[in-house]
Amino acid sequence: MMPSKKLAVALSFSTLSLAGCYVVPVVDPQGNVQYHHYPLPPAGSPVVVAPSAHPGLPAGAPLPQVMQARLYPANELAARTGVLSGTVTNMMTGTGRFQLHYNGETLTGEATRVSNDQRRGVASAFGTSGTSMSCEYQMTNPRLGAGTCTFSNGAKYQVHIGG
Repeated sequence: MMPSKKLAVALSFSTLSLAGCYVVPVVDPQGNVQYHHYPLPPAGSPVVVAPSAHPGLPAGAPLPQVMQARLYPANELAARTGVLSGTVTNMMTGTGRFQLHYNGETLTGEATRVSNDQRRGVASAFGTSGTSMSCEYQMTNPRLGAGTCTFSNGAKYQVHIGG
């Protein structure tokens, strides 16, 4: 077989082998991210998420809640990119995980409530190209909050969580 045909066959095989599954990141109680592989159910099947599908969470523990986060420009540098959006996963333990796309880069990070204040928290994220973000926020309830975020290039945003 010619090299280009070998490459095409190899790429086809890897694509087909991953077509029926997905990878789900799970955070254990110590805050470590673990990736688990789950096969996709047949099309049209109802999907039920049982507590046992969340390794590391004790039985009966509240399941993590995924919320939208919207970042609105607060300075001229941020206005160049416009409104950003991402997701925040409240682990219901005083910590959270978030992800957003900024200038073609995916930033991922974590959020932690400040001790002695169940509503106030700080968050940090980092991208593979070196971009970083730091936020301070306050939650009005487990599904709604607001704050400010500053990126390593000086862009500043007002963040709205949930809603």
